[in-house]
Amino acid sequence: MIRLIDQIREALAAFAGSKTPPALIGGLALAAHHVVRATRDVDFLVDADDADRLHAALLALGYTCIHRSKDAANYLRGDEGLDLLYAHRPIARRLLEQAVERETTMGNLRVISVEGLIAFKLQGHVNDPSRPHDLGDIRALLRENRDGLNMRELREYFALFEREALLDELIAENSRR
Repeated sequence: MIRLIDQIREALAAFAGSKTPPALIGGLALAAHHVVRATRDVDFLVDADDADRLHAALLALGYTCIHRSKDAANYLRGDEGLDLLYAHRPIARRLLEQAVERETTMGNLRVISVEGLIAFKLQGHVNDPSRPHDLGDIRALLRENRDGLNMRELREYFALFEREALLDELIAENSRR
């Protein structure tokens, strides 16, 4: 855990001066929303306008770029993985702007909302249904945060991916527990 904390601090220092400060997403962001799962990498949502500058900063820190597209980039340094998801669509930009600083086991970090995290997990599930952890993460986030969720916002995300029936199934499953 200490290595992850150091990795996050180093990345955030390199990201200083970003148009919008980055927000934690992915497996580590789950903890800020009461779900704990092992993960090997750090995932950030960053402003797409900062992509080139952040790419150069990570290369200067010794990371190797494994993949880079207009939507995302994956970096590796030894056994440390760091992934960037670029916010360039209006919804992603809004989620990045609305991210709030939360106290986490890794210190105070900007983290996207639970609804936004569910939306990104849903996108991951839709893009690659063979990744079982995304749907499991959605289930856990719904279960652990059920009393405070903005269901209207969640329904909009599921409608965006034409998965309203999946949301209804997950809600029903959750209410049986």
